[in-house]
Amino acid sequence: MNRRQTLIAVLGLTAAALAAPGIAPSAVAAAEIKVLNWKGYGTDEAFATADFEKKTGIKVLHDYFTSEQEMLTKLRTSPGAYDVVLVNSTYLAQAREEGLVQAVDPAAITNLPGVSKPMLDDPSVTVEGKLWGVPWVWGATSFAYNTETIKEPITSIAALWDPKFAGRISFRDDAILAVNLAALLTGQDINQPADMAVIKEKLVALKPQIRSFWASEDEWMKGMASKSFDIGVIWAGGAARAVKLHNLPVEFVIPTEGAVGWFDTLTVAAGAPNPEGAQKFIDYMIDPDFYATWDNTSGAPVSANAAAVAKLPETAYNRAVLGKPEVVGRLKFMQPVPEEKRQEIQELWAEVKTEYAQ
Repeated sequence: MNRRQTLIAVLGLTAAALAAPGIAPSAVAAAEIKVLNWKGYGTDEAFATADFEKKTGIKVLHDYFTSEQEMLTKLRTSPGAYDVVLVNSTYLAQAREEGLVQAVDPAAITNLPGVSKPMLDDPSVTVEGKLWGVPWVWGATSFAYNTETIKEPITSIAALWDPKFAGRISFRDDAILAVNLAALLTGQDINQPADMAVIKEKLVALKPQIRSFWASEDEWMKGMASKSFDIGVIWAGGAARAVKLHNLPVEFVIPTEGAVGWFDTLTVAAGAPNPEGAQKFIDYMIDPDFYATWDNTSGAPVSANAAAVAKLPETAYNRAVLGKPEVVGRLKFMQPVPEEKRQEIQELWAEVKTEYAQ
């Protein structure tokens, strides 16, 4: 059974301060932690940070990134500045190899037994018996559309290329995602596309379709709310938040050709001033009570903790829809991209955007 099949089958402060006279380790651990994540992505929910501080005495601060490359750059240029960092599984091996993150103590994560074993066994997550990240949430990236301006249901990824939607699409400025979507359209393996020339041709053909590019979920929400576009590439959790938090008339699509599947991990940054507090926060983030509140109030991806998903109402999207084997079966899960291939993809996307600018 390969990695994708296995996933589908299971998816249903500082040392100086410590040495200072009169300061106990517990006092240091109780100070604060700093989290590096996407903005508005679970860890900065006001109810959660307030509840965590009340329970532990640890204040939660945040810094944000708008791309995985920015996340890696912040870790490289600000060693010791962060405690917890959100790392997508496809970037975890790179972060580990560069010494940007440290291993997590499984004994410190009381909710770990409920986490998907195939995700824990993923070769980027567990290496030589060490846990380098705690699988947190998983989901799908595809697109959503405005049901007020587009009355006919959309079921195919080909809609992104349909001339009737020219100038009505907002696309995420992400090289790997762009290639993944074009691979789905052309029936290629998203992780090992055989014909990059065809993929480039299809991406160049998107030029008349694209109204705008977006970098943050906030940009996407504002654009959809103002009707500056009718179809927008987005992840399932973002579409759920569009409905729950912004009351936007959007429908998320998992096309017949498939959607991009992924999972995110929470881990401890290398040189973290408060690794003990970081691990407490990671444990809190995979707790069923936190997750159920997050999804019910704001909209979230699917928890990697089965006990957390089971706590949702039976009608909840993440349980009733993404919990269906036939839906999960259409997801094509991302795998780590070798640096040489990543560079090739970045160069291809740069060439495509040059075509867009002409």
